[in-house]
Amino acid sequence: MTTGVRRRLGVEERRQQLIGVALELFSQRSPDDVSIDEIASAAGISRPLVYHYFPGKLSLYEAALKRASDDLAGRFVEPHEGPLGARLLRVMRRFFDFVDDHGPGFAALMRGGPAVGSTATNALIDSVRQAAYVQILSHLDVANPPARLELVVRSWISLAESTALIWLDGRRIPRAELEVQLVHDFAALAAVSAAYDEEMGTLLRHMLRNEPTDGPFSELVGRLISLAP
Repeated sequence: MTTGVRRRLGVEERRQQLIGVALELFSQRSPDDVSIDEIASAAGISRPLVYHYFPGKLSLYEAALKRASDDLAGRFVEPHEGPLGARLLRVMRRFFDFVDDHGPGFAALMRGGPAVGSTATNALIDSVRQAAYVQILSHLDVANPPARLELVVRSWISLAESTALIWLDGRRIPRAELEVQLVHDFAALAAVSAAYDEEMGTLLRHMLRNEPTDGPFSELVGRLISLAP
């Protein structure tokens, strides 16, 4: 027979619980609209006890953001198997899964929120972008990227962020279409750069060498050809 007495959480367990609760609330509404009282209530503890573990909402937000940023960075990890276009499409699906699940918090982070502008927050955002950058380079088998390739990859990561923010504002474009479009955008950026640089041209040919006729890169070529007069 159980007594019904709840086990008292240790310090780290309680911190992780509060981070999880805060992340869930920040995922539903902008962090500016979530109060410490709401977080305490959702966690089943008192407001003063929240302050025992975190100095204020900013520090709790940064801790929740750290967990979310680790999750988001992990969405760009993909096995090096199969055509590049298919790999990038799987990455974009996982990326939009995250955006879909954490919409208000993602938008607040990118557009402005309680911790935006702080050194810790900027470092977390940069760490996600850098993780994505490193992952994409690894799929291209490039260890020391030339300047034009760095421009292509970093521009594409920025484009993915902007596209996700626009999509969240009303979701007027089907998500699946945007996921494919972003893969097309990557190929298009690489192709434009290749038109100006032979090294990028060699890389582009390498990218397309093993692409199947039903893959996203081949689909883009077909769509572009259909636009020709």
